[in-house]
Amino acid sequence: MDRAGRSVRARSFGAIAETYDRFRPAPPASAVEWVLREPCGTALDLGAGTGALSRRLTQRAERVIAVEPDPRMLEVLCRRSPGVLAVCALAERLPVAGASADAVAVSSAWHWMDGDLTLAEIARVLRPGGVLGIVWNGVDRSVDWVGSLLGRPDPPSGDRAAPRERHRFVLPADAPFDDLDTTTTTWTLALTGEELVGLAETYSSMITLPASRRGAEVERIRERVAELAAPHPDGTFDVPMGCRCWRAVRR
Repeated sequence: MDRAGRSVRARSFGAIAETYDRFRPAPPASAVEWVLREPCGTALDLGAGTGALSRRLTQRAERVIAVEPDPRMLEVLCRRSPGVLAVCALAERLPVAGASADAVAVSSAWHWMDGDLTLAEIARVLRPGGVLGIVWNGVDRSVDWVGSLLGRPDPPSGDRAAPRERHRFVLPADAPFDDLDTTTTTWTLALTGEELVGLAETYSSMITLPASRRGAEVERIRERVAELAAPHPDGTFDVPMGCRCWRAVRR
């Protein structure tokens, strides 16, 4: 995906901010606890969206600052997260004093950012000994039924490897951090059929489709969900999830 395409997709979520907040699952608490192992004073959530990670961080930090460039997403975040300080800004240009944060976290948003500029800003605002945490939380599309249901519709041939690349985080050799540590948490999320359809509608590849194609794709997913045999009497599906985590300490 080129820079222009990435920019369009990065800005697409605000159009469905309420739907995004309703259907996108937060990273599991265990993953956040792995990243932020000790309670701290100030934690930043970059690319905070509607605040799923921010709300997790309030259990580990005395003060949480959510940084999000889209005011539509930020409006939902403010309504849902009254204890979080919300700031409309880019991760590449943080309106935060140097060496003022104990932790900086990013959840499923690193691929929308300029990695070099953002990492420089993170290094600037973190105190020595502060923690950088990157998490990527989402459905496990390697499971056949999940991939066929929630995989990207008609991916361009040149972009087929992109999801794997987006699920990676690497520190440059000269970055002022100790060695990068990583882990993966697997878990299961119980969703109804309507929740599965709602989740599908929150992905940028779906949001940016022309209206007619988007409607047809939603209908396809709805029909496919109806064909699946729900494993539980209450009509919910066990959706396999994975959360990859990276952690590094500021020197």
